Amino acid sequence: MSSQRGTGSRNRGQKYQNTTAFKNDKHGASPQVKKANAKVHDGVCQRCKDVLEWKVKYNKYKSLTQPRKCVKCLQKSVKDAYYIMCRPCALQLQLCAKCGKSEEVVIPLDKKEDEEVEEVEPKINRRKNREAHLTDEEDELDDLDDFGDMDNDCDSEETEK
Repeated sequence: MSSQRGTGSRNRGQKYQNTTAFKNDKHGASPQVKKANAKVHDGVCQRCKDVLEWKVKYNKYKSLTQPRKCVKCLQKSVKDAYYIMCRPCALQLQLCAKCGKSEEVVIPLDKKEDEEVEEVEPKINRRKNREAHLTDEEDELDDLDDFGDMDNDCDSEETEK
């Protein structure tokens, strides 16, 4: 009995169990659900990331309609739901933007900026490689032209003799 005192655990398992897992977009996803599913939770510790992912998975995630006030700089600059700090403050202080603790941040806030820089650098390297390749080809063509002229000169000398 559940009202019996002193027993800390039950003897049997769960009576009803779900046969299929819950899907937050089962009957067509609304724009809010699509946005929540696509959201990357960066700048938070592992525990806070798990909490936010659970909220998204079970349709409990509610996005912000207006920016909130940051607890550090007191500006209305927090644009992510459930966060208490704005991005610059969390980045500067190396804190979790949701709980404010100095835990290890799983996905850093400045990761996107690094990816953009990495994407730009290969493009520049490709351009340099193309330019170097083109100049090599031009040099080869020039060399071939020089040899071609020599062959023609030799042929003309042979015909004169």
